[in-house]
Amino acid sequence: MNPEAINTAMGIAGAVACLGLSATGSAFGTGYAATAAMGAWKKCYVQNKPAPFILLGLVGAPITQTLYGMILMFVMFGKAAVGMPLLILGIFSGLGIGVSALFQGRAAAAACDAQAETGQGLTNYFAALGVVETVAIFTMVFTLIAVFQIKV
Repeated sequence: MNPEAINTAMGIAGAVACLGLSATGSAFGTGYAATAAMGAWKKCYVQNKPAPFILLGLVGAPITQTLYGMILMFVMFGKAAVGMPLLILGIFSGLGIGVSALFQGRAAAAACDAQAETGQGLTNYFAALGVVETVAIFTMVFTLIAVFQIKV
């Protein structure tokens, strides 16, 4: 394999790693939140209370990080020939975005329980999830800036 092909392969690997790690975080985050929502709904049913459908909004919050990873992946494909710098950027930005999704899901799980139990505070819960989401948005934006600074 020639050096150009190796560089391109590393760049593509970085782009795919970014998406993969972001999506992995989203999977864990939505899984945590979904589990909590199901438990909260069960508590409502046991108490003959209406089960709040809005919990699905909390469950879905961590999925957006997959979108951020996908956006970065497509941009990175255009610079794949850069190689190693893109591989490093892809891994670390994917981790940052994925961990944001993971912890957003953990926070959403707590919000599901609280919302189902009290029926109050939904706006506050979404605001807190938005703060966690901001880490992923910042990571995506700063990574985009870094990618566009790389010279091919």
